[in-house]
Amino acid sequence: MNRRDLIRNMIDGRPVPRCGFWLGSPHQETLEIYFKYFKVDTEAELREKLGDDFLWIYADSYKSPDGTPPFHNPRKGEGLSSEGVFSDCTSIAQIEDYPWPDPKYLDFSYLIGKLKLSGDIYRASGMWSPFFHLVAGMFGMENYFIKMYTEPELVKAVTDRSVKFYLAGTRKLFEEAGDEIDAFFFGNDFGTQIDTLISPEMFEEFIFPYFKQFTDMGHEFGKHVILHSCGSIYKVIPRILELGVNVLHPLQALATNMDADTLAQFKGKVTFFGGIDTQDLLMNASPAEIREEVRRIRRILGPQLIVSPSHEALLPNVPPENIEAMSQAVFE
Repeated sequence: MNRRDLIRNMIDGRPVPRCGFWLGSPHQETLEIYFKYFKVDTEAELREKLGDDFLWIYADSYKSPDGTPPFHNPRKGEGLSSEGVFSDCTSIAQIEDYPWPDPKYLDFSYLIGKLKLSGDIYRASGMWSPFFHLVAGMFGMENYFIKMYTEPELVKAVTDRSVKFYLAGTRKLFEEAGDEIDAFFFGNDFGTQIDTLISPEMFEEFIFPYFKQFTDMGHEFGKHVILHSCGSIYKVIPRILELGVNVLHPLQALATNMDADTLAQFKGKVTFFGGIDTQDLLMNASPAEIREEVRRIRRILGPQLIVSPSHEALLPNVPPENIEAMSQAVFE
């Protein structure tokens, strides 16, 4: 069984000989440290040495005639609650007048070329589609949450236009890439360290109707659907699974109710992806402690488990020997 079949079978609920492994997506500074430690020259060599089973290619290929990126300058200042382009919006007409990006300027030829050379590894891609973050930025996060109550029609109009772009872009990619892609991997951070950012009731009105369009499209093209959401999303996991998510990532281990023991109630209903704590464990524990923690997580959540850091963007403060220990414990 090759690596691609291993992850496919795992997500489909078929027997597999071991759990999966993904290094994550380390920062460039981190990669340079790891190259030196593992005596490799490239990221591909590093992943091969660690036994990586998973490839994520970020679909970001927007080439407008004037070079402007999609959703240019959604915020007027710094910080999540700074005013956005729609902070003072009072009408649908103002929303329609915004220079919304056009999917025809998306060029996936380079991405598809990389996929064709990726070998026997499981491949995930798709527009990242962070509509929750984008709309929050366009209103300013505080305004966004308030307008859900005071001017819901404006929030829905901005969300709808944002979602249409991401859906059209991902559809274009899937049509062009065909079977080169196994999974639709997209992300919205719905949680904080202690809870979801909005109530389950607000999810039902402002998030899930749009969210379902993404999961439905992934399944329409025969892809597994992988959701990335940092933070505590425990309250809405049952609903997320009902809407068609096959894999939950990254399982922020120290967030409320996102520990392995609590998440074990969803075994058999979803593939777990992540769960090895990056807030403390991977930075500060010894390699022996890392190996023991991976064994514990495997016992609780396996075999439908892809072992990976609980945040994929590994920083230079995660020692390479701890990454080595994490990988070794998967293949024991």
